[in-house]
Amino acid sequence: MARLQVAPPLAASTGTTLAPRPADEPLGAAGNGQGTLTGTGRVLIIVQNLPVPFDRRVWLECQTLRAAGHQVAVVCPKGPGDPSYQELDGVELYKYRPYNAKATSGAKATFVAEYLYSFAATLLLALKASRRGRFDVVQACNPPDIFWPIGLMFKLLHRSRFVFDHHDLCPELYESRFPRGSRALHKMLLFLEHCTVRFADHVIATNGSYRSIDIERHGAHPASVTVVRTGPDPAKLRRAQPDPALRRGRDHLVVYIGVMGPQDGVDIVLRVADRVVHKLGRQDVSFTLIGSGDCFDELVAMRDELGLQGYVEMTGRVPDEAVAAIMSSADVGISPDPKNPLNDVSTMNKTMEYMAFGLPVVAFDLHETRVSAQGAGLYATPNDVDEMAELLVQLLDDKPRRVAMGADGRARVENELAWQHQAPIYAKVYSRLVASRSAARATTSKA
Repeated sequence: MARLQVAPPLAASTGTTLAPRPADEPLGAAGNGQGTLTGTGRVLIIVQNLPVPFDRRVWLECQTLRAAGHQVAVVCPKGPGDPSYQELDGVELYKYRPYNAKATSGAKATFVAEYLYSFAATLLLALKASRRGRFDVVQACNPPDIFWPIGLMFKLLHRSRFVFDHHDLCPELYESRFPRGSRALHKMLLFLEHCTVRFADHVIATNGSYRSIDIERHGAHPASVTVVRTGPDPAKLRRAQPDPALRRGRDHLVVYIGVMGPQDGVDIVLRVADRVVHKLGRQDVSFTLIGSGDCFDELVAMRDELGLQGYVEMTGRVPDEAVAAIMSSADVGISPDPKNPLNDVSTMNKTMEYMAFGLPVVAFDLHETRVSAQGAGLYATPNDVDEMAELLVQLLDDKPRRVAMGADGRARVENELAWQHQAPIYAKVYSRLVASRSAARATTSKA
């Protein structure tokens, strides 16, 4: 497997020098944000990309913190029909109206305006949430990498610890979506990511590749970066009785689930379907694509242009029950993410969800996809659509192999990847941070 290549530290490439983060203070008794010595604290989690609890990773984190006895407040955008404030399972949810992209024209202007708006809305709601108690820990989730000033503010006001939950590589995301984009904007994204990592007391990375980038590109201390994967819940995501009707009269069903954006490769699924149906003459295969995104309408038009209306169903977003029924009736899950600077080092949730349902996976040979799926995957040469189509047909024609690969994937989820194995790692990070924060405050009070 190729060694992960990362860029040099940002200070060397931009001329910018940031002061190193201070060393961890001694561990001691934990605090509750009010100066008393207890085993729990008050936590603020900042999310901009998705509403909570729709953001599954963040909601699992909230539940883990609540189970450990912490108070949890979340600031995030509203979903459809969401109130401005609610308490859900003991978690305080402060929500702002999402930015209206129609208010600006041009992709760059929209991004800048959205981030400025989100930052201001988040700051106001974070201050509002702080009225109910001082924060022991502030956690910022990306994208985007713009919330470190709020973390710094609470470090000054509350002596809070600041945690960066590193979900995405924003510079690589920009490169993947805009290959010929502005280099100045790319450097700005690197700078924001650098600030977020360097000012964090602890970084939580979603996989080993992200951890390497945090350490090698930004100089984070290895002891201050912990891998906490986004594992599926095997109790909720498990294969049920298949529904033959979902195969739409054919012998086989191939499923895709996930976002449909420019970097997600859903167009590749359609090209693979075109090869399978029209080039290889396999009219016994149906495809169901679950999800939505910026490219959904374009993808529907592409499906129709390829003459695949009768073979490819595009459901949009559907309830969990419908997802479970489709996944339980499928033979193979397809992960079409093309190789690019982002995808090669990112963990694809769709891959682990296929594995949870006991489905073998056909994917391009990406570093982190292979780390996740291992023996549950069949790997095509990156971005080779014809080879992916051929591997897919081979797997459809080999039921014993499909069953064995699916069982291997399900076992990996149950024994290693499930959130139940990640939650103790996440909780331990918070236990140490709250304890060190309380010990520092107690020492200051005595002085």
